[in-house]
Order: sequence, then structure tokens, then C-alpha cells
Amino acid sequence: MMANKMAWGAALLVLVASLAQAAQTDGAKIVREGNGKGASACLACHGQDGAGQSAAGFPRLAGMNADYLAKQLHDMKLGLRSNPIMQPMAQALSDADITATAQFYAALPVPPALGPAPSGDVLNRGEQLARTGNWSKGVPACFKCHGDQGQGVAPHFPTIVPQSATYLVNQLHDWKSGSRHNDPQGLMKSVADRLSEEDMTAVAAYLASLGKH
Repeated sequence: MMANKMAWGAALLVLVASLAQAAQTDGAKIVREGNGKGASACLACHGQDGAGQSAAGFPRLAGMNADYLAKQLHDMKLGLRSNPIMQPMAQALSDADITATAQFYAALPVPPALGPAPSGDVLNRGEQLARTGNWSKGVPACFKCHGDQGQGVAPHFPTIVPQSATYLVNQLHDWKSGSRHNDPQGLMKSVADRLSEEDMTAVAAYLASLGKH
């Protein structure tokens, strides 16, 4: 009987500890209020709906793969991905905070298209780069790695449809300059090196326009 009481007591302690941990790692609360340890509210830049701010270049996070989001936060925390705004935020997050926040945003619905549909040469160039690439320059199609509709292939290849055009261009510049270097086997660096400014602008505009209008 005593052994049963001790076992029940131990199980109760584990349950209480688990509930306490869950309360401390409430992803929705971190998004709304921050974690009280140096990380401010995510919604200030990314919105509680996770759509981000296209004009400011803050990416949409809603509906993105949780493993990918967590990896990026860990990379920023460890200095493997440099970002002057996000790096101190990530460093203030515990591993549990990162997991909870990533899972919160991953569970949100994907927002509508984040940009107007391009036309003319911009449309043609953007669609070609996204769907078939430009093999004369050694540029593979975006959808070859990021999924046949740009939906992402976790954990290394994120969803890129829809995504802020400003954010996409900024990331291509970062890979090209070498200031971002946490892509697997330098794949994005090699792609960005072969893209002109016009290519970057066109493919980003095209990807931002895809999805529900």
C-alpha cells in the first residue's frame, strides 16, 4: 500500500511539473507579451495572425513548418544566422520557448497572397525562375527544393508561397553577400550568386502573389 502511495505521489509530482512547464512555455503568451526575460512580443513585427509586415520586410510565420521555425531561432541564438533584430530575441528564449513559439505559428492558417500579381516581363521571369529555373545560368527552379507549389520541405527548405517580396529579396541579398550562411551545403548561396537584381525582384514578386487573393 505504501509503495502504491509513493508511486501515485511521484506521478502527481511529474504531472504538476509538466503543467508548470507548459504554463511557462505558452507560445501564444510569448507571441502576445514576450517571455519576460528579454524577448519582446513577437506580434509587434510578425502579428498574432503571423502574416508579418510585407512593406517592412518582416516575414510571415503563419503556417510555416514548426521544425524550420525552431531551427532558425536556434541558429540565431547560436550566431549561425545573423540578424540584428532577431538575434537578441532568440538569445533570450529558452529551448522550450522556441518550441512553443514555433508550434504556435505553425498552427495558424496560411494568410492570403501578400502581394499583387505581377504582369508582363516580371511575371514571365518570376514564374520561370520559380517553376523551371534558368539552367543557362545554373539556377534550379525554386520549387525543385521548396516543394512543387512552394509549400516547403521541412526542416531545411521553408514555405515560400506566399511570403513577403521584400523579405525574400533581403534574404537573397544576405545569401549573396555571405551575411546569411545557414543554408544546407551552401545551396542558397550558390543560387543567389547567379541571380541578377532583376531576377530577385521578379521571383520575389511572383512568389508573394501566389495563394488565395
